[in-house]
Amino acid sequence: MLDKKSLTWFIIISFVISWILFAVPLASKDNEMLYLPVMQGLFALAMWGPGIAAILVTLFVARQPFSTLRLNTLGPKRYYFWAWFLAPLMAALTLAATILLDTGTFDPTIPVMREALAQTPQAQGLPPVEILLAIQLAFALTFAPFINILFALGEELGWRGFLLPKLLPLGEWKALLISGAIWGIWHAPATILHGHNFPAHPYLGVLVMTVGCMLLGVLFGWLYLKTQSPWAPALAHGAFNAIGPAALFFLNPAGLDMALGGNPLGVAGWIPMALIIFVLVALKQLPVHQQTVNYTENS
Repeated sequence: MLDKKSLTWFIIISFVISWILFAVPLASKDNEMLYLPVMQGLFALAMWGPGIAAILVTLFVARQPFSTLRLNTLGPKRYYFWAWFLAPLMAALTLAATILLDTGTFDPTIPVMREALAQTPQAQGLPPVEILLAIQLAFALTFAPFINILFALGEELGWRGFLLPKLLPLGEWKALLISGAIWGIWHAPATILHGHNFPAHPYLGVLVMTVGCMLLGVLFGWLYLKTQSPWAPALAHGAFNAIGPAALFFLNPAGLDMALGGNPLGVAGWIPMALIIFVLVALKQLPVHQQTVNYTENS
């Protein structure tokens, strides 16, 4: 049976906390020097809205022990390799899908980074752009996921650690897709007010983002259900934020619509995610059949 009271309070608290933080940067939008760092800082804090909601609702609404959020659990270690590997795989496949769909133009000269360096006063004396890209990609593949996990855990504690188990009485596929849809809608103010991920489509971008989050939510949910721990999807989320947009480095930005190409949450990213989900289903990795006790502990 669904715990509707806990679900309602979780959604209200997580959305209120995060949506306020998404909106506050508007106050500095006219200040070019201030706007970007303020937005990035508050967006990072907003990622903990769902985590805070999960903790508050678990303790004071559901009146369950903190341990039910399973932060003291890691689960089978082999899934942490997949948590790391999925992100670079999706980045590579997103680039391939963009080229195949002709929604972006492959450009090996790395135009986005060259343009950014051209606008940097300290560009003189820096290594060649190819070396800088290699360093950035190496960092994104190694250290960045573990740095990003500090904020990604806030979302994953909420979406996968709390919301997904609470929805499991509906059935595994419904729980995965509904939790992903809620996650996507949660991003709405960031997209509408600030063009987050889809600057050319502030309103259509909400729909694109929601579909992307539903697909990505299935993959992150698979990691949670396999490990019964929010740490595995948090690592995957951290890796995704670090390396997921890498395809954009190799595409010509002229005329590029990120809702269609380059963005792993856009149409070009939907195809690889759907393909990976299909492979998991074919390999009988999805749906995940866990012991009922594991579900009821978190419901």
